Amino acid sequence: QVQLVESGGGLVQAGGSLRLSCAASGRTFSSYTLGWFRQAPGKEREFVAAIRWSDSTLYANSVKGRFTISRDNAKNTVYLQMNSLKPEDTAIYYCAAQFGFSVIRQTPTDFHSWGQGTQVTVSS
Repeated sequence: QVQLVESGGGLVQAGGSLRLSCAASGRTFSSYTLGWFRQAPGKEREFVAAIRWSDSTLYANSVKGRFTISRDNAKNTVYLQMNSLKPEDTAIYYCAAQFGFSVIRQTPTDFHSWGQGTQVTVSS
């Protein structure tokens, strides 16, 4: 099992930037895929980005070119750099871990461990 703790959320104006962090513990960090999801009020949880141990990445179309996911295996931490933020990016952002697949899968049920979430609010 993997324990995940997110940080870095907050309030930012449209066009601004935030960097989210997710610290992992409990299993060899480099052996699993890490992803970010978000959930806005009244909406389903949606995939944002993920990164494999090989550093291959996958992004949702809605954030491609604005968000960057990266990982530091020495610090057991994954990051989500969010630039050019829009009000529609407002949501709770969750970090999640995925094991056992040869490719990145985007559905929440394919992720095995979750953090508690961190709020991101983008004002217009």
